[in-house]
Amino acid sequence: MEQIEESKKQKLTGKLRQSIAWAIVTEIGFAALVVLSFVYRNEFWWILLIGFGAYTGLFIYIVTALRKGILREVINFSEDYSSTQNTMLYKMNIPYGMLDKKGNVLWMNKRLEDMTDDSEIYGRNIAGIFPKITPNNFPEESDPMVERFEYETEDGTRQLRAEVRKVVSNGGVTYYGIYIFDETQQAQMKQKLMDDSFAVALIDIDNYEDVLEVVDDFSQSYVTGIIDRKIRDYFTGNGAFIKKLEKDRYLSVFRHEDLDRFIGNRFSVLEDVKGIDVGDENNVTLSIGIGAGDNDYGRCYEVSKSSLELALGRGGDQVVLRDGEEVSYFGGKSQHMESNTRVKARVKAHALRKVIESKERVIIMGHKYADIDAFGSALGMYCFARHLGKEAFVVLNEISPSVKPFYDRFMSREEYEGRFIKSNAAISKADAETVVIVTDVNRPEMTECPEILEAVNTRVVFDHHRTTENPIQNVVLSHVDTTASSASEMVTEMMQFGSMDIKLKGFEADALYAGIVIDTDQFNTKAGPRTFEAAAFLRRNGADVARVRKLLRTDMDEYRAVANAVSRAEIFEDTFAITVYEDTAGINPIEGAAKAANDLLDIAGVKASFALVKTGDQVRISARSIDEVNVQLIMEKLGGGGHLGTAGAQINDATVEFVTAQLKSTIKDMLEKGEI
Repeated sequence: MEQIEESKKQKLTGKLRQSIAWAIVTEIGFAALVVLSFVYRNEFWWILLIGFGAYTGLFIYIVTALRKGILREVINFSEDYSSTQNTMLYKMNIPYGMLDKKGNVLWMNKRLEDMTDDSEIYGRNIAGIFPKITPNNFPEESDPMVERFEYETEDGTRQLRAEVRKVVSNGGVTYYGIYIFDETQQAQMKQKLMDDSFAVALIDIDNYEDVLEVVDDFSQSYVTGIIDRKIRDYFTGNGAFIKKLEKDRYLSVFRHEDLDRFIGNRFSVLEDVKGIDVGDENNVTLSIGIGAGDNDYGRCYEVSKSSLELALGRGGDQVVLRDGEEVSYFGGKSQHMESNTRVKARVKAHALRKVIESKERVIIMGHKYADIDAFGSALGMYCFARHLGKEAFVVLNEISPSVKPFYDRFMSREEYEGRFIKSNAAISKADAETVVIVTDVNRPEMTECPEILEAVNTRVVFDHHRTTENPIQNVVLSHVDTTASSASEMVTEMMQFGSMDIKLKGFEADALYAGIVIDTDQFNTKAGPRTFEAAAFLRRNGADVARVRKLLRTDMDEYRAVANAVSRAEIFEDTFAITVYEDTAGINPIEGAAKAANDLLDIAGVKASFALVKTGDQVRISARSIDEVNVQLIMEKLGGGGHLGTAGAQINDATVEFVTAQLKSTIKDMLEKGEI
């Protein structure tokens, strides 16, 4: 009886109900047609009446007698369909499950059960099974949450991709469906393709000629043989092909899998070669450029050439690896030895002269907020161009306190009126007959006017800092010499070897001399034979030591601020001095921090020093070392640069405490990896 009552309560829905409704509409239309035929006395109206009766009887029979059977068949089909669907879902080859809003497991199919191998999984939170999948990150919209992770199963570690999708039931209840895709095979195939791809390396012996100069004729073949054997043994021992291209250059081709082994031992060939005894304090060093991550071997070779140029521009004794878009550095720990030859300087001087003579106008600039070295080297280039009879200008937007005493001396001279210009004026003067010369910097964003580099086609770079992976592009002449003490020294060499007999005025020579004095810390660091020769040339041209010293003197407030920073320094890891410079005297904080870092090197046992200072929303770091630690490598990790003994970085939107912790973490990590 209850089944009969329940059957009466059942209602047709969906498409079936819609079909019955259309049948009723047809019935009404049929009846209307019969009535109209009778009214208008159509002789066939009785035929329509008979048809109407038959259609009505059939319709009543279907609705009454067959209704229960139709409903039963629909229900049976629905149950069968649902059962089949559930069976297929349970046996589906893709791991699948249902979660509630809190991430608790409500249901899962057999594949997911087998993967987790946990009979008590129901009711547990999904984050306890797959820690990477947290309910806090569940999607609120239709787009799925995608997460890739490793998962340990009985047959080993699997590479999985999980997708979590939002599902809302007819009753408005929110569920989440989770799909797990096993990408282990794809990852293995991708890794195999990567391992089987080839990398190209170019190996240069940095100081080949210098090494041969210090050994006698009998020992030369012996030394070169040892160098050759160590290079060949390292690469061929790791499954690479190697061929000698020139007396000091090799080409090697190897699989990416072998490259991983080279990275694992951090290219130990650098230290192996440096260990060769050549009977002199100089060590044999290598520069290696590697191109990888491209199936086109020709492009890999071109990338290896540019990587080698970058390694040489950074001072040599290192490896520069370009793997796709990623650039990595290895080595570069030692001070690059200064070459005594003047051939390179003479060649560059003649090349510079030709470039300037081919143009009508010369615009010279250093880095932003120029220090005395950038100012002095720019003035030296101005004198070079003036001697050639060219119209020349120096871009100088902001005058720092250390530069101002020298700048004021130039501004009082009539011949320098209008020679110092701002960025806007420089851009307005740039045309096809203009050459832009950049000194003391090789990164475009750090120059006084980056826009002018895009406005001219002829660019020249003179710098003593190590080259970064994003230097000024498309230069007609690049002279990056990391063995030079300063840009002022390099520009002075151009005057010495340019065969032009340039005569400087005393205040011009003072600016160049001051640049050398500051960057060598009073000739205490990086001052080689070339440095003293350049200083002697400037002295002969009127540079006055006493006058320069007076112009570089520090006032009492700055002296106290620097001394305060030094007194509060912390010794980290026994050999690194870290302090914070506080700009309490209203003086230039950047220069104050640099002086504090320099003074910290006078403390016994300190291998490198770091002075941090807050300027606006930036934290700047001045890093210094003598010869034991390459501070440039440390600063590069923090987004900065420089060279071995002098480097820096600036971190935006950060606190001094945060940057200090980041600096310590970087130093500790690099020490553990043997990078410094």
